[in-house]
Amino acid sequence: MVGFGFGAIENGTVVKLKDFHDRWSWGREEMRYSARNLVFSGLVTSVWSHFGGIPYRYPDTPGIYTEEHVEAWKPIVSAVHAKGGIIFCQIWHAGWVSHYGFDGVEIHGANGYLIEQFLKDKVNDRNDEYGGNLKNRCCFPLQVVKAVADEIGQDRVGIKLSPFTETANAIDSNPKALGLYMVKLLNKLEILYCHMVEPRIWMKDVSTVMVSEDKHSLKPMRNAFKGTFIVVGAYSREEGNEAIANGHADLVAYARWFLANPDLPRRFEINAPLNM
Repeated sequence: MVGFGFGAIENGTVVKLKDFHDRWSWGREEMRYSARNLVFSGLVTSVWSHFGGIPYRYPDTPGIYTEEHVEAWKPIVSAVHAKGGIIFCQIWHAGWVSHYGFDGVEIHGANGYLIEQFLKDKVNDRNDEYGGNLKNRCCFPLQVVKAVADEIGQDRVGIKLSPFTETANAIDSNPKALGLYMVKLLNKLEILYCHMVEPRIWMKDVSTVMVSEDKHSLKPMRNAFKGTFIVVGAYSREEGNEAIANGHADLVAYARWFLANPDLPRRFEINAPLNM
């Protein structure tokens, strides 16, 4: 593996510290264990973290708004840094990210949650300045990105989007136009990266991810976005290598494979078998 010009990130490798569809009951010790056992220098994005006072849908999801949360995250962040990696906190809402050592923020704008509910025309039925046409529907998500970037710097901000997926019935009539419009406006904010879910991914429910053939492609968004473009979508080693080689993405994100294979980049490098 060769270096990629994005801080200390290894070429073609992004990992989620805990895949959000799998183990809701993970506590701080499990998270700390996972972080300690990473064996590479790369980009780690945390599981989603919610902001205090905002309703959240699932039990046992981590928070990012009290001193106790801050102290609990510190050893996890330190463990990633000790391996030479960098870690971004994926948030539903902007919390105290700059207070406890994370290297940046990934804004969760995918998978049917609040930001995506503004973006997609089949669920956004507002009749004010945040609803209706494409420009209006993208207004709130872009305001969130700008607010976070103004707080911590645009070079420490990424966003996750899933224009083609239909999770929780969050559907758009023209996902290609939506994705392109968003990345072009994100260019103006000069954020660090855009992390996008492949069209072939279909979430039957929060615990079941399906992979299917899809005629759509993220390539137009990749070509339009000027920052680092990251794709995620149940990639195998071979598919990830092909995506990078073909210019489909700058980086490929892996999540579930890391649960059983904390040395995944090394296994990929030598083409070793994977634990299932």
